[in-house]
Amino acid sequence: MSNYAMYAMFIDPYIACTLDQPSGSIHLLAEHSTCPGMSTSPSSLPWLFLFLFLSALFRSSQADVGSAAHYSPPYLPTACRGSDPSQFPSSNLFGSAGEGIWDNGAACGRQYLVRCISAPVLGTCVPGKTIQIRIVDRALSSVSRPSRKDTTMALSTTAFAAIANSSAKFVNIEFQQV
Repeated sequence: MSNYAMYAMFIDPYIACTLDQPSGSIHLLAEHSTCPGMSTSPSSLPWLFLFLFLSALFRSSQADVGSAAHYSPPYLPTACRGSDPSQFPSSNLFGSAGEGIWDNGAACGRQYLVRCISAPVLGTCVPGKTIQIRIVDRALSSVSRPSRKDTTMALSTTAFAAIANSSAKFVNIEFQQV
């Protein structure tokens, strides 16, 4: 048996492959294997279908998980653009970057999709709500201190209230840069 056939048997136990040496073509033999040691038992077939179904069910995510606090006015000056009020989106959905995403100031102006995924108190998150925020400051040096230290980001009061109960000190979030 060729190395190609052995490799194909390792990858998919339901298909025995033999390499036809003269023509160089591969023959697929699913029901009656001619490869030595190849089982034709379909006992693993349900597992294959289950794996394929679960793979389709759980799509891969490009988002990260972290935590978010909230902070209140005054918001100026910021570490990004000083006292320039035009840095704030009209929706007031903005935040300050924690040290994990600050990136020596490169986070300034970045936009993130943010959603609350859990909190210490049940019912804190607004189910199914995702917001888009802009980073305008560094949480460590913001004029107003966040409700909790060492979070991934601190959200404006408006942004925090859009995804969670505003009485919470912090929430766990899923966030993705846009």
